[in-house]
Amino acid sequence: MDYKGISWKLTDHILVVTIDREEHRNAIDTATMNELTNIFTRADLDDDVRAVVVTGRGKYFCAGGDLAPGEKTFDAVALGRATTIHDHVETGGPLGMSIFRNRKPFIAAINGAAVGIGITMTLPMDVRLATPGCKMAFTFVRRGIVPDACASWFLPRIVGLSNALDLACSGRTFRAEEALTAGLIHKICPPDMIVAEATRIAREIVDNAAPVAVATTRQMIMRMAGAAHPLDAFAIESKAIFELGRSPDAREGVRAFLDKRPPHFALKVSENMPSCVPWWSSDEAINDGVGGPATSFARQDVPS
Repeated sequence: MDYKGISWKLTDHILVVTIDREEHRNAIDTATMNELTNIFTRADLDDDVRAVVVTGRGKYFCAGGDLAPGEKTFDAVALGRATTIHDHVETGGPLGMSIFRNRKPFIAAINGAAVGIGITMTLPMDVRLATPGCKMAFTFVRRGIVPDACASWFLPRIVGLSNALDLACSGRTFRAEEALTAGLIHKICPPDMIVAEATRIAREIVDNAAPVAVATTRQMIMRMAGAAHPLDAFAIESKAIFELGRSPDAREGVRAFLDKRPPHFALKVSENMPSCVPWWSSDEAINDGVGGPATSFARQDVPS
């Protein structure tokens, strides 16, 4: 697919996706949001992708939604995206869900300012890194709207209810150092090292962890954040351990440990997920393929 607002490179099972609208401080319009949703869906479906790194071109990660339409920026009817409340789908939701439902781990390399959708899109990701002094803000209330990309579900689970209310209801700007203290980010990295560090984290997963086990574990942890009781987790863990414990990957994992060598896992996420996955009711009918078909990366030339 020919993307306009993003670029990508797949190297040794690690997909690096770059928001590529530097002339707009990497602010994203609806088309770019749909492109991100599409490429993340492709990553989920392609066994050659084992981890995803997301960053921005130049000095900014993402300055939020593109305000080029002016006062009608958030008016879906005026922009022709909907006619009533019943046919409106907020575009940040499919983007957030394409990451939440994904079977591949995501590392955000926040290389500069992350505002609005620029920060909410990172909340469903597994690890968030940021540069020193990097500015962040959940600015929605200062624009007269509410947070997007399912942030009202993710944010309090990451930073706690009180911190989430402070950041989301004030819309104030804060820096990476405060974000680190709050648990919103995991580590502060120099600008010239942040993508390399994100790739190193991805490489640790790719080289040492079984893809099917990672995919199952990621969904278990993401979804058990909203479970009503620990026994909900116990039920799924028991089934997953029973199935995966009898698999070639489990045997290989033990053999590799005993032989003191790197493992070579054979199971594929596209074909060999445990039968207990998914265990949740399918009420997530959001079009992850928005922006074009979710084709395999292997069928296209890899951009430099």
